[in-house]
Amino acid sequence: MEPETGPVAVPRSGRWAAGLCVVTGASRGFGRSLARLLAPRLDEGSVLLLLARSAAPLAELAAELRGTGPGLRVECVAADLGCDQGLRRATAALREVLPAAPAGRLLLVNNAGSLGDISKSFLDLTDPDEINSYFAFNVTSALCLTSTALRAFGKQPGSSRTVVNISSLCAMKPFKNWALYCSGKASRDMMFQVLALEEPDVRVLNYAPGPLDTDMQVLARTKTRDPEMRQYFQSLQERGQLIDCTVSAQKLVDLLEEDTFSSGAHVDFYDL
Repeated sequence: MEPETGPVAVPRSGRWAAGLCVVTGASRGFGRSLARLLAPRLDEGSVLLLLARSAAPLAELAAELRGTGPGLRVECVAADLGCDQGLRRATAALREVLPAAPAGRLLLVNNAGSLGDISKSFLDLTDPDEINSYFAFNVTSALCLTSTALRAFGKQPGSSRTVVNISSLCAMKPFKNWALYCSGKASRDMMFQVLALEEPDVRVLNYAPGPLDTDMQVLARTKTRDPEMRQYFQSLQERGQLIDCTVSAQKLVDLLEEDTFSSGAHVDFYDL
């Protein structure tokens, strides 16, 4: 997992325009590292909204990040985006904080996601409740949060709107026993490509952060049913090929600062 370091210094390119920044899945792993990098870059008066299921680590992160920038307001909402009640709580929080945020910039990072039961093969996935629950969390919530944020923020003169989907190689390539994860990631990539076509003034990025050193990787190398797949993930760890979350998050921040990607593009950590 990522080292527990504090927020990094503001880069030489300076602060970003004041506005609203939303990060889902912010309580741990990549989302936590990304929030720590974003907070000091947000200009005075900005609002940083952190969403995750785990209340205690989310509150700890919010407390850590308050005061990292002048006039930065940090809010956190513990909500299970996979259930209707949690999703409604998250969308209500978005609508509540938007009027208090400056109209300069909207940045929404759809990072929340889960692996699914990788101990099962394709033929074991026969329970529609299990499957629908997976897609409710991993696909439906990202669509609803994004559409809610964009509609509530609106098209404002001089403002910018950027939506990031945390993608994966699994959006492009099948992995044994990962039918849910691969199809969920592929669905999200295509969904955000459609957004890029429909809303040309919204900057849309599908960013694949690479094989991160997280709890998800522990599950991949211990719970994946296929032995060859387990060995593949074990070899990544043994060879030191897992990527620190902060290193990958920094590449994403650099991409957003350069802002030269094609809207809707899928960009992999190893492409940079």
